[in-house]
Amino acid sequence: MKNYMDMLWVLNLGLGDNNLVKEDILIFEGVVKELLPNAQSKVLLDNGKTLICTVSGKMRKMRIRVLSQDRVKVEVSPYDLTRGRISFRY
Repeated sequence: MKNYMDMLWVLNLGLGDNNLVKEDILIFEGVVKELLPNAQSKVLLDNGKTLICTVSGKMRKMRIRVLSQDRVKVEVSPYDLTRGRISFRY
C-alpha cells in the first residue's frame, strides 16, 4: 500500500511519466482566413492544412486582436491535430 500512495504523491506533483511537458506541443505558422465566434478562427498553415484555433488566454487578457489575413503562430497538441491555440500575432 505504501508504494501505491507514493506513486499517487509523485503523480500529483507532476513528476510522473504520464504528464505532458511543454516540448510536446507542435508549433506552426499560418494565416488567419476566417473569423469565427467565441474568439476562434480558421487558420491556413504554411503546409496547406486548415485548423480551427482559439486565441490564447494571455492574448485575450492583453486585448490583442486577431484580424483576417494576420500572420500568426499556432500551438497544436499532438492529441488533436485539428484544433490549435494562437499564441503570437506577427
